[in-house]
Amino acid sequence: MAKVSKNARVAQRAANVGSGRDYVKIVVSVKDPKTGNYSYKESMVHKDKKDEFLAKQK
Repeated sequence: MAKVSKNARVAQRAANVGSGRDYVKIVVSVKDPKTGNYSYKESMVHKDKKDEFLAKQK
């Protein structure tokens, strides 16, 4: 089997635009004010909007 060139992989990456690889999983710890226990909230966010999402959490 032949090797795949680096340039071919770059072209393949461009073809995958809009796939699930554009999303990241963010896990945020949330403290319960009554009990003091922590719980974790998981969210799938587009990687271009992760900074907005984290700023909203604070």
